[in-house]
Amino acid sequence: MAAPSPTDHKSGKLLGRLTLPERRFVADALRTETVGGVLLLVAAIAALLWANIPAVSDSYADVRSFHIGPASLGLDLSLQHWAADGLLAIFFFVAGIELKRELVAGDLRDARAAALPVIAALCGMAVPAVVYVIVNTVGDGSTDGWAVPTATDIAFALAVLAVIGTSLPSALRAFLLTLAVVDDLFAILIIAVFFTSDIDFLALGGAFVGLALFWFLLRRGVHGWYVYVPLALVIWGLMYNSGVHATIAGVAMGLMLRCTRREGEQQSPGEHIEHLVRPLSAGLAVPLFALFSAGVSLSDHAIAQVFTRPETLGVVLGLVIGKTVGIFGGTWLAARFTKAELNEDLAWPDVLAVAALAGIGFTVSLLIGELAFADDPVLTDEVKAAVLIGSLIAAVIACVMLKLRNRRYRALTDAEERDEDHDGIPDIYEEDNPAYHLRMARIYEDRAAEHRRRAEEAAAAALQTAAGSTAEGDRPA
Repeated sequence: MAAPSPTDHKSGKLLGRLTLPERRFVADALRTETVGGVLLLVAAIAALLWANIPAVSDSYADVRSFHIGPASLGLDLSLQHWAADGLLAIFFFVAGIELKRELVAGDLRDARAAALPVIAALCGMAVPAVVYVIVNTVGDGSTDGWAVPTATDIAFALAVLAVIGTSLPSALRAFLLTLAVVDDLFAILIIAVFFTSDIDFLALGGAFVGLALFWFLLRRGVHGWYVYVPLALVIWGLMYNSGVHATIAGVAMGLMLRCTRREGEQQSPGEHIEHLVRPLSAGLAVPLFALFSAGVSLSDHAIAQVFTRPETLGVVLGLVIGKTVGIFGGTWLAARFTKAELNEDLAWPDVLAVAALAGIGFTVSLLIGELAFADDPVLTDEVKAAVLIGSLIAAVIACVMLKLRNRRYRALTDAEERDEDHDGIPDIYEEDNPAYHLRMARIYEDRAAEHRRRAEEAAAAALQTAAGSTAEGDRPA
Protein backbone atom coordinates (compact mmCIF):
# COMPACT_ATOMS: atom_id res chain seq x y z
CA MET A 1 0.00 0.00 0.00
CA ALA A 2 1.38 3.38 -0.94
CA ALA A 3 1.69 6.09 1.64
CA PRO A 4 0.80 9.76 1.34
CA SER A 5 2.96 11.68 -1.10
CA PRO A 6 2.88 15.40 -0.38
CA THR A 7 4.83 16.18 -3.53
CA ASP A 8 3.95 14.86 -6.97
CA HIS A 9 7.41 14.67 -8.54
CA LYS A 10 6.13 13.51 -11.89
CA SER A 11 4.26 16.76 -12.41
CA GLY A 12 6.46 18.92 -10.19
CA LYS A 13 3.47 19.85 -8.05
CA LEU A 14 3.67 20.61 -4.35
CA LEU A 15 0.72 19.04 -2.48
CA GLY A 16 -0.52 17.52 -5.72
CA ARG A 17 -3.37 15.06 -6.08
CA LEU A 18 -2.85 11.74 -4.31
CA THR A 19 -3.01 8.45 -6.13
CA LEU A 20 -6.10 6.37 -5.36
CA PRO A 21 -4.33 3.91 -3.01
CA GLU A 22 -2.74 6.83 -1.17
CA ARG A 23 -6.09 8.58 -0.84
CA ARG A 24 -7.72 5.45 0.59
CA PHE A 25 -4.82 4.96 2.99
CA VAL A 26 -5.17 8.52 4.28
CA ALA A 27 -8.94 8.24 4.64
CA ASP A 28 -8.69 4.98 6.63
CA ALA A 29 -5.90 6.25 8.89
CA LEU A 30 -7.57 9.55 9.66
CA ARG A 31 -11.02 8.07 10.27
CA THR A 32 -9.87 6.33 13.45
CA GLU A 33 -7.77 9.32 14.51
CA THR A 34 -10.78 11.63 14.15
CA VAL A 35 -12.95 9.46 16.40
CA GLY A 36 -10.11 9.17 18.87
CA GLY A 37 -9.58 12.92 18.73
CA VAL A 38 -13.19 13.59 19.66
CA LEU A 39 -12.83 11.21 22.64
CA LEU A 40 -9.59 12.98 23.54
CA LEU A 41 -11.37 16.33 23.45
CA VAL A 42 -14.18 15.00 25.67
CA ALA A 43 -11.64 13.55 28.14
CA ALA A 44 -9.73 16.83 28.33
CA ILE A 45 -12.91 18.81 29.01
CA ALA A 46 -13.97 16.26 31.64
CA ALA A 47 -10.57 16.55 33.34
CA LEU A 48 -10.75 20.36 33.41
CA LEU A 49 -14.26 20.31 34.86
CA TRP A 50 -13.33 17.66 37.42
CA ALA A 51 -10.25 19.62 38.53
CA ASN A 52 -11.91 23.06 38.64
CA ILE A 53 -15.34 22.40 40.19
CA PRO A 54 -14.77 23.01 43.94
CA ALA A 55 -17.15 20.25 45.07
CA VAL A 56 -15.19 17.48 43.29
CA SER A 57 -11.71 18.94 42.67
CA ASP A 58 -10.20 17.23 45.72
CA SER A 59 -11.40 13.85 44.48
CA TYR A 60 -9.61 14.43 41.17
CA ALA A 61 -6.28 14.87 42.93
CA ASP A 62 -6.97 11.83 45.12
CA VAL A 63 -7.89 9.59 42.19
CA ARG A 64 -4.94 10.41 39.95
CA SER A 65 -2.49 10.09 42.86
CA PHE A 66 -3.92 6.70 43.91
CA HIS A 67 -1.15 4.10 43.80
CA ILE A 68 -1.53 0.58 42.48
CA GLY A 69 0.87 -2.10 41.28
CA PRO A 70 3.46 -4.54 42.63
CA ALA A 71 6.00 -2.61 44.70
CA SER A 72 8.38 -5.60 44.63
CA LEU A 73 8.76 -5.09 40.88
CA GLY A 74 9.22 -1.34 41.19
CA LEU A 75 5.79 -0.74 39.71
CA ASP A 76 3.82 0.76 42.61
CA LEU A 77 2.68 3.73 40.51
CA SER A 78 -0.04 6.36 40.67
CA LEU A 79 -2.87 6.19 38.15
CA GLN A 80 -1.46 9.33 36.50
CA HIS A 81 1.92 7.62 36.25
CA TRP A 82 0.39 4.45 34.81
CA ALA A 83 -1.38 6.55 32.17
CA ALA A 84 1.78 8.45 31.19
CA ASP A 85 4.22 5.53 31.20
CA GLY A 86 1.93 2.59 30.58
CA LEU A 87 -0.98 3.59 28.38
CA LEU A 88 1.14 5.95 26.27
CA ALA A 89 3.41 3.01 25.48
CA ILE A 90 0.48 1.71 23.41
CA PHE A 91 0.27 5.08 21.64
CA PHE A 92 3.99 5.00 20.87
CA PHE A 93 3.74 1.35 19.75
CA VAL A 94 1.28 2.47 17.07
CA ALA A 95 3.56 5.42 16.25
CA GLY A 96 6.44 2.97 15.81
CA ILE A 97 4.42 0.88 13.35
CA GLU A 98 3.42 4.01 11.40
CA LEU A 99 7.04 5.12 11.24
CA LYS A 100 8.23 1.68 10.10
CA ARG A 101 5.60 1.59 7.34
CA GLU A 102 6.56 5.06 6.17
CA LEU A 103 10.24 4.11 6.09
CA VAL A 104 9.91 0.83 4.19
CA ALA A 105 6.73 1.13 2.14
CA GLY A 106 5.66 4.74 2.27
CA ASP A 107 6.65 8.26 1.54
CA LEU A 108 9.82 8.37 3.66
CA ARG A 109 11.57 5.65 1.64
CA ASP A 110 11.94 8.11 -1.27
CA ALA A 111 14.41 10.87 -0.38
CA ARG A 112 12.77 13.35 -2.76
CA ALA A 113 9.25 12.70 -1.51
CA ALA A 114 10.44 12.71 2.10
CA ALA A 115 12.12 16.10 1.74
CA LEU A 116 8.95 18.17 2.19
CA PRO A 117 7.50 16.57 5.35
CA VAL A 118 10.92 16.12 6.95
CA ILE A 119 11.96 19.73 6.34
CA ALA A 120 8.55 21.04 7.40
CA ALA A 121 8.54 18.88 10.55
CA LEU A 122 12.11 19.80 11.49
CA CYS A 123 11.41 23.50 11.06
CA GLY A 124 8.10 23.02 12.87
CA MET A 125 10.01 21.65 15.88
CA ALA A 126 13.11 23.83 15.75
CA VAL A 127 11.37 27.21 15.52
CA PRO A 128 9.06 26.63 18.55
CA ALA A 129 12.09 25.50 20.56
CA VAL A 130 13.98 28.65 19.54
CA VAL A 131 10.99 30.82 20.41
CA TYR A 132 10.78 29.18 23.84
CA VAL A 133 14.51 29.61 24.50
CA ILE A 134 14.47 33.26 23.44
CA VAL A 135 11.48 34.07 25.65
CA ASN A 136 13.07 32.37 28.66
CA THR A 137 16.52 33.81 28.05
CA VAL A 138 15.09 37.33 27.92
CA GLY A 139 12.71 36.67 30.82
CA ASP A 140 15.29 34.84 32.95
CA GLY A 141 13.22 31.65 33.01
CA SER A 142 14.08 27.96 32.83
CA THR A 143 15.06 26.59 29.44
CA ASP A 144 14.30 23.02 30.55
CA GLY A 145 10.93 23.12 28.78
CA TRP A 146 12.30 23.89 25.31
CA ALA A 147 10.82 20.66 23.90
CA VAL A 148 7.27 21.19 25.21
CA PRO A 149 5.93 23.22 22.24
CA THR A 150 7.60 21.08 19.58
CA ALA A 151 4.93 18.35 19.29
CA THR A 152 1.76 18.25 17.17
CA ASP A 153 -1.29 16.24 18.23
CA ILE A 154 -2.82 14.89 15.01
CA ALA A 155 -5.86 13.40 16.79
CA PHE A 156 -6.74 16.68 18.51
CA ALA A 157 -6.25 18.59 15.25
CA LEU A 158 -8.62 16.23 13.44
CA ALA A 159 -11.14 16.52 16.26
CA VAL A 160 -11.12 20.28 15.76
CA LEU A 161 -11.82 19.78 12.04
CA ALA A 162 -14.69 17.45 12.89
CA VAL A 163 -16.19 19.89 15.41
CA ILE A 164 -16.10 22.90 13.07
CA GLY A 165 -17.46 20.81 10.20
CA THR A 166 -14.79 21.46 7.61
CA SER A 167 -13.08 18.96 5.33
CA LEU A 168 -9.60 19.34 3.92
CA PRO A 169 -8.71 18.13 0.42
CA SER A 170 -6.89 14.80 0.51
CA ALA A 171 -3.52 16.40 -0.35
CA LEU A 172 -3.64 18.64 2.73
CA ARG A 173 -4.85 15.78 4.92
CA ALA A 174 -1.98 13.60 3.67
CA PHE A 175 0.49 16.39 4.37
CA LEU A 176 -0.84 16.77 7.92
CA LEU A 177 -0.68 13.00 8.54
CA THR A 178 2.85 12.55 7.18
CA LEU A 179 3.98 15.65 9.06
CA ALA A 180 2.62 14.13 12.28
CA VAL A 181 4.46 10.83 11.67
CA VAL A 182 7.78 12.65 11.24
CA ASP A 183 6.93 14.85 14.23
CA ASP A 184 6.36 11.72 16.36
CA LEU A 185 9.74 10.33 15.27
CA PHE A 186 11.62 13.38 16.53
CA ALA A 187 9.50 13.56 19.70
CA ILE A 188 10.49 9.96 20.44
CA LEU A 189 14.17 10.85 19.94
CA ILE A 190 13.83 13.88 22.24
CA ILE A 191 12.29 11.76 25.00
CA ALA A 192 14.93 9.03 24.61
CA VAL A 193 17.93 11.39 24.53
CA PHE A 194 16.99 14.26 26.84
CA PHE A 195 14.65 12.69 29.39
CA THR A 196 16.46 9.54 30.44
CA SER A 197 17.27 9.39 34.16
CA ASP A 198 20.01 7.37 35.85
CA ILE A 199 20.33 4.07 34.01
CA ASP A 200 20.06 0.65 35.63
CA PHE A 201 22.13 -1.32 33.15
CA LEU A 202 20.97 -4.71 34.48
CA ALA A 203 17.30 -3.86 33.84
CA LEU A 204 18.20 -2.23 30.50
CA GLY A 205 20.10 -5.36 29.48
CA GLY A 206 17.07 -7.47 30.38
CA ALA A 207 14.88 -5.20 28.24
CA PHE A 208 17.25 -5.64 25.29
CA VAL A 209 17.19 -9.43 25.75
CA GLY A 210 13.38 -9.28 25.72
CA LEU A 211 13.40 -7.15 22.57
CA ALA A 212 15.80 -9.60 20.91
CA LEU A 213 13.45 -12.46 21.77
CA PHE A 214 10.52 -10.42 20.45
CA TRP A 215 12.38 -9.88 17.17
CA PHE A 216 13.40 -13.56 16.94
CA LEU A 217 9.83 -14.80 17.43
CA LEU A 218 8.56 -12.39 14.76
CA ARG A 219 11.18 -13.57 12.28
CA ARG A 220 10.36 -17.21 13.01
CA GLY A 221 6.71 -16.50 12.19
CA VAL A 222 5.40 -17.35 15.67
CA HIS A 223 1.76 -16.27 16.04
CA GLY A 224 -0.47 -15.68 19.05
CA TRP A 225 -1.24 -12.69 21.23
CA TYR A 226 -0.74 -14.92 24.29
CA VAL A 227 2.96 -15.04 23.40
CA TYR A 228 3.60 -11.41 22.53
CA VAL A 229 1.43 -9.57 25.08
CA PRO A 230 3.09 -11.13 28.19
CA LEU A 231 6.52 -10.64 26.59
CA ALA A 232 5.68 -7.00 25.80
CA LEU A 233 4.64 -6.41 29.43
CA VAL A 234 7.94 -7.87 30.67
CA ILE A 235 9.92 -5.69 28.23
CA TRP A 236 7.95 -2.62 29.30
CA GLY A 237 8.51 -3.33 33.02
CA LEU A 238 12.26 -3.81 32.52
CA MET A 239 12.50 -0.66 30.40
CA TYR A 240 10.65 1.34 33.06
CA ASN A 241 12.98 0.10 35.82
CA SER A 242 16.05 0.81 33.69
CA GLY A 243 15.49 4.57 33.85
CA VAL A 244 14.87 4.91 30.12
CA HIS A 245 11.36 6.24 29.52
CA ALA A 246 9.09 3.22 29.26
CA THR A 247 7.32 4.43 26.11
CA ILE A 248 10.55 3.73 24.20
CA ALA A 249 9.76 0.03 24.60
CA GLY A 250 6.52 0.53 22.67
CA VAL A 251 8.33 2.33 19.85
CA ALA A 252 11.03 -0.36 19.64
CA MET A 253 8.48 -3.19 19.37
CA GLY A 254 6.48 -1.29 16.75
CA LEU A 255 9.60 -0.78 14.63
CA MET A 256 10.28 -4.54 14.65
CA LEU A 257 7.06 -5.50 12.90
CA ARG A 258 7.17 -6.30 9.20
CA CYS A 259 5.28 -3.63 7.25
CA THR A 260 5.89 -4.84 3.69
CA ARG A 261 3.47 -7.22 2.00
CA ARG A 262 4.46 -10.58 0.65
CA GLU A 263 2.82 -12.28 -2.29
CA GLY A 264 -0.78 -13.19 -1.52
CA GLU A 265 -1.03 -10.93 1.54
CA GLN A 266 -3.77 -8.32 1.70
CA GLN A 267 -2.12 -6.78 4.76
CA SER A 268 1.35 -6.96 6.22
CA PRO A 269 1.62 -8.09 9.86
CA GLY A 270 2.35 -4.51 10.88
CA GLU A 271 -0.73 -3.17 9.10
CA HIS A 272 -2.89 -5.92 10.61
CA ILE A 273 -1.68 -5.29 14.17
CA GLU A 274 -1.94 -1.53 13.75
CA HIS A 275 -5.54 -1.99 12.57
CA LEU A 276 -6.26 -3.96 15.76
CA VAL A 277 -4.36 -1.77 18.23
CA ARG A 278 -5.06 1.73 16.87
CA PRO A 279 -8.66 1.82 18.24
CA LEU A 280 -7.29 0.81 21.67
CA SER A 281 -4.70 3.58 21.47
CA ALA A 282 -6.97 6.32 20.10
CA GLY A 283 -10.14 5.27 21.93
CA LEU A 284 -8.79 4.31 25.37
CA ALA A 285 -5.09 4.89 26.07
CA VAL A 286 -4.77 8.51 24.92
CA PRO A 287 -8.15 9.71 26.32
CA LEU A 288 -7.32 8.18 29.73
CA PHE A 289 -3.92 9.89 29.66
CA ALA A 290 -5.72 13.16 28.93
CA LEU A 291 -8.18 12.54 31.77
CA PHE A 292 -5.38 12.16 34.33
CA SER A 293 -3.01 14.78 32.91
CA ALA A 294 -5.14 17.66 31.60
CA GLY A 295 -6.85 18.47 34.90
CA VAL A 296 -5.11 21.70 35.86
CA SER A 297 -6.36 24.79 37.65
CA LEU A 298 -7.69 27.49 35.34
CA SER A 299 -8.33 30.18 37.92
CA ASP A 300 -7.83 33.83 37.02
CA HIS A 301 -4.45 33.75 38.76
CA ALA A 302 -3.36 30.60 36.92
CA ILE A 303 -4.37 32.02 33.54
CA ALA A 304 -2.57 35.28 34.32
CA GLN A 305 0.54 33.27 35.17
CA VAL A 306 0.45 31.67 31.73
CA PHE A 307 0.97 35.05 30.07
CA THR A 308 3.41 36.51 32.59
CA ARG A 309 5.74 33.66 33.50
CA PRO A 310 8.47 33.10 30.87
CA GLU A 311 8.22 29.28 30.91
CA THR A 312 4.50 29.27 30.19
CA LEU A 313 4.59 32.24 27.82
CA GLY A 314 7.34 30.48 25.87
CA VAL A 315 5.10 27.42 25.48
CA VAL A 316 2.13 29.48 24.25
CA LEU A 317 4.19 31.50 21.76
CA GLY A 318 6.04 28.39 20.66
CA LEU A 319 2.79 26.60 19.79
CA VAL A 320 0.95 29.54 18.27
CA ILE A 321 3.75 31.39 16.48
CA GLY A 322 6.67 28.96 16.38
CA LYS A 323 4.74 26.04 14.90
CA THR A 324 2.99 28.17 12.28
CA VAL A 325 6.12 30.01 11.17
CA GLY A 326 8.26 26.87 11.28
CA ILE A 327 6.01 24.59 9.23
CA PHE A 328 4.95 27.26 6.74
CA GLY A 329 8.53 28.51 6.35
CA GLY A 330 9.90 24.99 5.99
CA THR A 331 7.31 24.14 3.33
CA TRP A 332 8.02 27.35 1.42
CA LEU A 333 11.77 26.70 1.56
CA ALA A 334 11.28 23.12 0.36
CA ALA A 335 9.21 24.39 -2.56
CA ARG A 336 11.69 27.16 -3.30
CA PHE A 337 14.74 24.92 -3.49
CA THR A 338 13.06 21.96 -5.21
CA LYS A 339 11.37 24.35 -7.67
CA ALA A 340 8.06 22.56 -7.17
CA GLU A 341 4.97 24.63 -7.91
CA LEU A 342 2.06 24.61 -5.51
CA ASN A 343 -0.95 22.63 -6.71
CA GLU A 344 -3.14 25.04 -8.69
CA ASP A 345 -6.21 23.94 -6.70
CA LEU A 346 -4.61 25.26 -3.50
CA ALA A 347 -3.07 28.52 -2.31
CA TRP A 348 -0.34 29.36 0.17
CA PRO A 349 -2.92 30.53 2.75
CA ASP A 350 -4.10 26.90 2.80
CA VAL A 351 -0.62 25.78 3.82
CA LEU A 352 -0.54 28.55 6.45
CA ALA A 353 -3.87 27.33 7.88
CA VAL A 354 -2.58 23.74 8.15
CA ALA A 355 0.60 25.05 9.79
CA ALA A 356 -1.53 26.91 12.35
CA LEU A 357 -3.58 23.75 12.92
CA ALA A 358 -0.34 21.88 13.69
CA GLY A 359 0.12 24.27 16.62
CA ILE A 360 -2.35 22.12 18.53
CA GLY A 361 0.01 20.28 20.84
CA PHE A 362 -1.54 18.07 23.47
CA THR A 363 -0.64 14.46 24.22
CA VAL A 364 3.14 14.53 23.69
CA SER A 365 3.41 18.16 24.84
CA LEU A 366 1.74 17.29 28.15
CA LEU A 367 4.02 14.27 28.51
CA ILE A 368 7.19 16.29 27.83
CA GLY A 369 5.95 19.00 30.21
CA GLU A 370 5.68 16.40 32.98
CA LEU A 371 9.17 15.11 32.22
CA ALA A 372 10.80 18.53 31.91
CA PHE A 373 9.52 19.89 35.23
CA ALA A 374 9.09 16.69 37.22
CA ASP A 375 10.69 18.28 40.30
CA ASP A 376 8.30 21.27 40.35
CA PRO A 377 4.62 20.16 40.46
CA VAL A 378 3.35 23.76 40.50
CA LEU A 379 5.29 24.70 37.37
CA THR A 380 4.26 21.41 35.75
CA ASP A 381 0.59 22.32 36.13
CA GLU A 382 1.24 25.84 34.85
CA VAL A 383 3.03 24.47 31.79
CA LYS A 384 0.11 22.10 31.18
CA ALA A 385 -2.26 25.06 31.36
CA ALA A 386 -0.03 26.84 28.84
CA VAL A 387 -0.24 23.83 26.51
CA LEU A 388 -4.03 23.87 26.73
CA ILE A 389 -4.32 27.63 26.20
CA GLY A 390 -1.76 27.69 23.40
CA SER A 391 -3.50 24.79 21.66
CA LEU A 392 -6.86 26.56 22.02
CA ILE A 393 -5.49 29.78 20.50
CA ALA A 394 -3.90 27.83 17.63
CA ALA A 395 -7.17 25.98 17.04
CA VAL A 396 -9.20 29.19 16.90
CA ILE A 397 -6.79 30.83 14.46
CA ALA A 398 -6.72 27.73 12.25
CA CYS A 399 -10.52 27.43 12.33
CA VAL A 400 -10.98 31.01 11.15
CA MET A 401 -8.49 30.54 8.31
CA LEU A 402 -9.98 27.21 7.25
CA LYS A 403 -13.55 28.47 7.38
CA LEU A 404 -12.65 31.29 4.97
CA ARG A 405 -11.75 28.64 2.40
CA ASN A 406 -14.31 26.01 3.38
CA ARG A 407 -16.45 26.46 0.23
CA ARG A 408 -13.37 25.85 -1.91
CA TYR A 409 -12.42 22.78 0.15
CA ARG A 410 -15.90 21.30 -0.21
CA ALA A 411 -15.80 21.77 -3.97
CA LEU A 412 -12.43 20.00 -4.16
CA THR A 413 -13.61 17.21 -1.87
CA ASP A 414 -16.81 16.71 -3.90
CA ALA A 415 -14.75 16.50 -7.08
CA GLU A 416 -12.46 13.90 -5.48
CA GLU A 417 -15.44 11.78 -4.38
CA ARG A 418 -17.67 12.03 -7.49
CA ASP A 419 -18.33 8.58 -9.01
CA GLU A 420 -20.90 8.95 -11.78
CA ASP A 421 -20.26 5.52 -13.31
CA HIS A 422 -20.66 3.85 -9.89
CA ASP A 423 -17.62 1.59 -10.26
CA GLY A 424 -16.23 2.41 -6.81
CA ILE A 425 -13.41 4.57 -8.21
CA PRO A 426 -13.76 8.37 -8.14
CA ASP A 427 -14.05 9.78 -11.65
CA ILE A 428 -11.13 12.14 -11.17
CA TYR A 429 -8.80 9.11 -11.08
CA GLU A 430 -10.08 7.68 -14.37
CA GLU A 431 -9.62 10.63 -16.68
CA ASP A 432 -6.90 8.80 -18.63
CA ASN A 433 -8.81 5.51 -18.83
CA PRO A 434 -10.57 4.94 -22.21
CA ALA A 435 -12.94 2.38 -20.67
CA TYR A 436 -14.18 5.01 -18.22
CA HIS A 437 -15.05 7.42 -21.04
CA LEU A 438 -16.85 4.65 -22.95
CA ARG A 439 -18.88 3.83 -19.82
CA MET A 440 -19.72 7.50 -19.36
CA ALA A 441 -20.70 7.76 -23.05
CA ARG A 442 -23.14 4.87 -22.59
CA ILE A 443 -24.49 6.43 -19.41
CA TYR A 444 -25.07 9.77 -21.14
CA GLU A 445 -26.59 8.04 -24.19
CA ASP A 446 -29.00 6.16 -21.91
CA ARG A 447 -29.83 9.41 -20.14
CA ALA A 448 -30.36 11.19 -23.46
CA ALA A 449 -32.65 8.40 -24.67
CA GLU A 450 -34.63 8.62 -21.45
CA HIS A 451 -34.99 12.39 -21.81
CA ARG A 452 -36.10 12.01 -25.45
CA ARG A 453 -38.72 9.45 -24.36
CA ARG A 454 -39.96 11.77 -21.66
CA ALA A 455 -40.03 14.68 -24.12
CA GLU A 456 -42.12 12.65 -26.57
CA GLU A 457 -44.52 11.62 -23.81
CA ALA A 458 -44.81 15.21 -22.61
CA ALA A 459 -45.46 16.43 -26.17
CA ALA A 460 -48.11 13.75 -26.74
CA ALA A 461 -49.81 14.65 -23.48
CA ALA A 462 -49.79 18.33 -24.43
CA LEU A 463 -51.34 17.57 -27.87
CA GLN A 464 -54.00 15.42 -26.24
CA THR A 465 -54.83 18.20 -23.78
CA ALA A 466 -54.98 20.77 -26.58
CA ALA A 467 -57.24 18.51 -28.66
CA GLY A 468 -59.59 18.04 -25.72
CA SER A 469 -59.81 21.79 -25.15
CA THR A 470 -60.62 22.38 -28.85
CA ALA A 471 -63.39 19.76 -28.82
CA GLU A 472 -64.99 21.37 -25.80
CA GLY A 473 -64.83 24.80 -27.48
CA ASP A 474 -66.66 23.49 -30.59
CA ARG A 475 -69.46 21.81 -28.63
CA PRO A 476 -72.85 23.76 -28.97
CA ALA A 477 -74.15 25.44 -25.82
